[in-house]
Formats: sequence, structure tokens, C-alpha cells
Amino acid sequence: MLNKGILKPEIKKWIKQNLKKDLPGLILKGSPFPEVTIQEIAIQIKGLKVAEKKYPTFFQNTNVLYPPKLNLEQTSSEITAKYKAALIKGDNGIDLTGGLGIDTYFISRNFKHFKYCERNAELARIAEHNFKVLEAKNIQIAIEDGIKAIKDHSGKFDWVYADPARRDNLGGKVFKLGDCEPDIPKNLVSILAKSPNLMLKTSPVLDISLGLNELKYVKEIHIIAIGNEVKELLWIIEKDFRGEATLNTINFETGNEQIFSGSLADKNVSSDYILPEKYLYEPNAAIMKSGLFDQLALQTGTNKLHQHSHLYTSTELKKFPGRKFEIVDIIDYKPAQLKRYFKARKGNVTTRNFPESVESLRKRFKLKDGGSDYIFFTTNKHDEKIVIFCKKV
Repeated sequence: MLNKGILKPEIKKWIKQNLKKDLPGLILKGSPFPEVTIQEIAIQIKGLKVAEKKYPTFFQNTNVLYPPKLNLEQTSSEITAKYKAALIKGDNGIDLTGGLGIDTYFISRNFKHFKYCERNAELARIAEHNFKVLEAKNIQIAIEDGIKAIKDHSGKFDWVYADPARRDNLGGKVFKLGDCEPDIPKNLVSILAKSPNLMLKTSPVLDISLGLNELKYVKEIHIIAIGNEVKELLWIIEKDFRGEATLNTINFETGNEQIFSGSLADKNVSSDYILPEKYLYEPNAAIMKSGLFDQLALQTGTNKLHQHSHLYTSTELKKFPGRKFEIVDIIDYKPAQLKRYFKARKGNVTTRNFPESVESLRKRFKLKDGGSDYIFFTTNKHDEKIVIFCKKV
């Protein structure tokens, strides 16, 4: 049960003072307060450490409570929650899979009334407490199954949001939508009977074509990356929508948002392949997930090196959603010659459409990691293996 004794001023002060200390060592010493256990204190310390980086709005409010670590791992970050919130708005909305309530909290700010559903009573009580201290007064708590709640609802919702649990009964990860809980494809008709719009969050590793096969009426797919790592896929479903889905990618870097969009209808447009010119470009992870490689070349005014290399080049520096480099040198991949060339050298190694791994290349050429050199092992338009030496722009 939720022990609000953890919110006593002296306990909060002690937690803050010990936030940076070794947690196993603190646990061994036991709780200095009779009203709370050291295990309860440890959960809050772990939660604060996650929140400081992942959802700072919650971290900054000293009255927010946190659940056990597993629930923290499954929550959205504040960055992705705000991104989702910017996409939808209305009078009435519902979150079928509330969890800790990060998404609920930020999305609800664009609605007059918002319903939070969560089967785990303990987690729901923590979320309810947090909504109160964060003054989110328009959120209604429902400790029940979200699918049942929407089926039993007498009215309509402008938007439904769902983030199905991606673990089976044994705690193992699942990725197909039909294996998640709740099963959205199975319940899609019931959901769209109560709302014309559904936003669905899925695993970043879900294959987009497989998701499209399981779902109907997909209008938009959003691929969200943070620090060049894909974190979430969002599916915007509109009742009775017909047509090809739009793919939207965003990569959040410090002080920079790399945005790129394209249509599935134009995914396989043709682009030219040329030999490397003055500049080299590497798409960010969100674009790599999207598969919009030819559209990227057309929209950025660049050319690909090879159909499967997914590296781009130009004579003039272009605005590009990814890493940008100036080419210093290009060498044919001939290991005997390269061993002498690489002697006592270090660099940041990347492979694209190349038969060897970064690890094996480092070992083969005794290449140390780091430094200001960027070395790409790839294949050119003539199917020749080449090595491109660059400096980051």
C-alpha cells in the first residue's frame, strides 16, 4: 500500500541529502525513520534518479511519489510525452493504459476532461496523488481495465490514447501488437465506435510493415528518437481513413530537433547514385527506421553512394537531418595497404553496407577509438569497397 509517510518534511529532506550516495550502502544501514522502511525510501530514491533526467517536471515537485523500478522503465520520457501532447487536443480524451501517468498528465493539458485508466490499483493511487500535487484537476481516475472502461462509456471521446504493455505473463518482452496487453488490433472496432481518433504507442523495434498489417486506418506514423536512438513509434489512426500513411521522423538532440517527413506512397521513388563528393551525410536513427532513403536524397538535394549504403553526398553543404562531415580522403579497401596507413591511428569507425563489423575492423587494423577523425567503411556505386576519411562539420 502507498505509504504517504514518505512525504514528511524530514524524510524528504533526508532523501534529498542522500540522493547521490551509494544506494546499496544506504539500504544496509536501514531506515532512520520508524514510519517508513528502507525499501520504501529506496524506491523513492531510484524514482528521483530516473525522474531527474527523464521527466524533470515531476522531479522538480518534491511531493511527487514514484513506483517500483519496473513501472519507471515502462514510462514515456517528458520529451516524448510533450511531443504526443502537441499532436492531439479536444474536449474529452481517455488513456486506456495510464501507468505512472506521464503521458496522461501532458496530454490532458490539451483537453477539458481526460480519463485515466489503470488496472494496477497501487500504481493508480500513486498517479492520482501526483496529479493532485501537480494540480491536474481535469483528470478522472478509473481503476479498471481500459478496454472495458471505453466499452461501458455511454458517450464519445475525441481521442483515445493507448500504450499497451509489451511483456507476457512470464515477464518476457513481446513486440507484435496482438501479443501486447491490451490487444489493440482485436479491440480496434470497439475503440473506434467510441472515438474517431486513436493514438497508439508501440515498441521502437516493431517493424512498420508488420504494424500496418495488424492495424487499419493508419493516417500517420511518428518515429521519435532522442540522442539518435529511436525511443517510440506513434500510430495515428483515424476511423475510416483511406490512403497511404505519412511517415514523420524527429530526432531530439541537445538544442536541436531534426525533422523529416515523407509518404509511404512515395517510399520507393528513385534517386541517383554517385561517387563521394565534398561532403558526406549519415541519416539519424529515426530516418533509418523509416526507410525513406530515396525521398531523403530528393528533399535534401543530396545523392546516395549506393542503393544499400544509406550514405549521402554533395558538393555544397546541405541542411541534413543527421550527421554531417567534410571528406578528407577516399581510399580503396585493400587491407594490406591499409594496415600501413592505419598504423598508430585512431578514429570513430562506422560501417554502412560493408561485410565486416566495426569490432573486426578495429582488431584487424589495430584502430583505437576516439579522436577527431571519422572513418566510414562502405560500398560505392560501382560495388567497390572504399574507406572515407572525414572531419565532422
